[in-house]
This record gives sequence, structure tokens and C-alpha cells, in this order.
Amino acid sequence: MALLKANKLTMQFGGLTAVSDFSIEIGDNDLFGLIGPNGAGKTTVFNMLTGVYAPTKGEITFDNKNITGLKPYEITHGGVARTFQNVRLFKELSVIDNVKISFNHEKSATLVESIIRLPKFFSSEDEIEKEAYELLKVFNLHEKANELAKNLPYGEQRRLEIARALGAKPKLLLLDEPAAGMNPQETTELMELITWVRNHFKIAILLIEHDMKLVMGICENIVVLNYGEILAVGTPDQVKNNPEVIKAYLGEEA
Repeated sequence: MALLKANKLTMQFGGLTAVSDFSIEIGDNDLFGLIGPNGAGKTTVFNMLTGVYAPTKGEITFDNKNITGLKPYEITHGGVARTFQNVRLFKELSVIDNVKISFNHEKSATLVESIIRLPKFFSSEDEIEKEAYELLKVFNLHEKANELAKNLPYGEQRRLEIARALGAKPKLLLLDEPAAGMNPQETTELMELITWVRNHFKIAILLIEHDMKLVMGICENIVVLNYGEILAVGTPDQVKNNPEVIKAYLGEEA
């Protein structure tokens, strides 16, 4: 049984079709890559899967529930979290506060208990603080817990964004170009981190990435988009040896 199933998703903007008949099935603990030339529709797919866009056509099922057209926060609460191509942290907040935000939907204290500061409110806050700190330890960011997020080096900001997404305790994590702006050493470390996150948290991961070394090095299956349509699906070896994929990327016959 697929954890995520997208069936013939189509996204139109006026007369422009950005994505056409996109289908994918992702199982528990899968590590999937989504690649394609610039403008192929990759981020549009992510936006449909996470509720930023309601697809013009098609259906999305997650964990046996139809999530087509749900709001982003509803999809997040249901078990899907994401990062963005451009780092989107609360840069004026501390590192730990960025992570604590993702735990807000789990607060056990009611609004009234929070307003008048009843013991249950402080108990809830303490629990979230502890969980957030433990998550930062996993990403080796705990020693900077009280620093402002904007003061972290770029690679650490990327790690913090992944940590924050994991604070929502997803079953599926979507990573939008996690290696963007990283140097080769940071990219290698990220490859190891993504694989470790999948195995440690026992979640499925779908990632968009232009760095072919990263995609081919860690993904078990890859979907190739071109002009909004699926060009190929398969293992890294199958994809990199596909003549149509080579043509799309190199602009010439294999």
C-alpha cells in the first residue's frame, strides 16, 4: 500500500499547463528523487502535494486519505512536511524557537490555560523545549540553540530547516533543492544526513535536486520531469542511461 499516491495531477495557470498527468507512488521509508531541467514543473508538483496549489485535475491520497485541495496546515498535520528551495527560517528568532514552532500543533494546553498561565501550560512548554533541544542535538546544532537563526552559516541554516520540518513528526518529508548553494564538502555531508534521517526517523523522503551526484548517490528511485510531463521513472542506473533523459539534459541525441 502506497503512503503517497498522486494520480494524474495537472496544474494549469490560465492557458499554461505547468504539469500534466503527473502520477507517483511512494511507499513507507522510500527515498525518491524528482529531477528535470529548469522550468520542468518540479516545484509545482511539490506545491500541489503540500496544498500550496489545488491541482486543476487529479487526486492525491496520503496515508489512505484523500488530501486533494486541503490547506497546507491540514496536510502538515496529516503527516507531510517540506523545506523550500530558498531557506525560509524565522531569522530573527533563536535556533531553538525555530524548531519549537513546528511543535505548536501538539500543545496540550488549551487557549484559556495558556492565557492565564496554568501549570498545564508550563508543562506543555517544557516538554516542547526538551523535544526541540533533543532534535537540535541530532543535527549537531544544540550548542547554538540560543543564537539567532540568521547568524548560522548557510549549511547550518539548511540543517536547521530540515530539523524544523522534522519537528512536525512527518511520515513524508519533501526536500526542495536541499543542496542549493552548498559547496562539495557540504553536499557530501548532506547526502549522509538525508540517508541517516530516512533511516533514523523511519520516514519516506521525496527530494528535488539539481546536483546529480547527490540524487544518484542516495535515491533508490527517480522520476524525471520535462516540460511538465513525466519523461522517465526508474532506478538511478535506469534513469542515467535513458536516451530521452540524456537528450533532455544535454540537448542532443544519446
